[in-house]
Amino acid sequence: MVNEGEAAERFEPFLSRLARTPAAAWAVSLRQLTAARLCPECHGDLPAWRAALASLPAMDPEVIRLDAPCVAVEPKQAMDAATRRALHAGLAGLHPWRKGPFCLHGITIDAEWRSDWKWRRVEDAIGALDGRLVLDVGCGNGYYGYRALGAGAAVVLGIDPTLRFVLQFLAVNQYLREERLAVVPAADTDLPLAAAAGPFDTVLSMGVLYHRRDAAAHLAQLYRALRPGGELVLETLVLADDPKRVLTLSGRYARMRNVHAIPGTDRLIDWVAAAGFRGIEVVDISRTTPCEQRSTAWMRFESLAHCLDPTDPRRTVEGHPAPTRAILVAARP
Repeated sequence: MVNEGEAAERFEPFLSRLARTPAAAWAVSLRQLTAARLCPECHGDLPAWRAALASLPAMDPEVIRLDAPCVAVEPKQAMDAATRRALHAGLAGLHPWRKGPFCLHGITIDAEWRSDWKWRRVEDAIGALDGRLVLDVGCGNGYYGYRALGAGAAVVLGIDPTLRFVLQFLAVNQYLREERLAVVPAADTDLPLAAAAGPFDTVLSMGVLYHRRDAAAHLAQLYRALRPGGELVLETLVLADDPKRVLTLSGRYARMRNVHAIPGTDRLIDWVAAAGFRGIEVVDISRTTPCEQRSTAWMRFESLAHCLDPTDPRRTVEGHPAPTRAILVAARP
């Protein structure tokens, strides 16, 4: 089994690299936070996830592709049947996989989300990532971080408080061997933000805002993480047909408990402007469909199709507007 010390050590190459960037001051606190969050008492399932990670067979990469829809590593030689079973079992031990796809030595992790579709919408709309220092807030298992590296980013710090997703990243990165990316077990409220400008050139917040009780506080944290002239890339649920309304929720939305407010597009722009951002532009609005978010062999629980009104797919089972997502870009002046 991979113990908490060994797991934390896997972040050292990244943290050493981060220490040579404008975010150097963050490296010490992130090292301490990572070690504290990966303790056995932090989550009852953590020992099982560490065991799954430890069971993964060692394999050498031949070709790594970070710029493809399925983030991929291809083997130097074909796997034997026993190795393939061990690889599949270890990865399956980290179920459910929400973001992907990943293609690891011939095994395709067909995640719940076709995250490559969202990335395709994002990459056509944002500034060039060449040489950039990127922060990905609520990043899940790091899929978008790998795609950002594939688009030229220099270093990507991903943060997510869900330990299962952190262990998924460690599993994937065991094969991709990427020292320019890490998914650290942290939330945006854990970040060592100073009152002055932050160090990041680009900040991604993809599918996070509506999970925050205080949307203004989340946007303020994203603002503080950016350097002057840095770019915010925000993807969130919106009311596309009612731009000036805010849907405030006390019950569930699409069977999710932790959705607090969904703004119309005009109100979203107002929120982002109130946080201090300028040059605000909504660059994409797309209705989420059960083709993009669905149950798979790698995410066997209910997904979007189970959360829509069976007689009217334009509504959730609670009667709210069905999920529509916007991508907004803005700059810190």
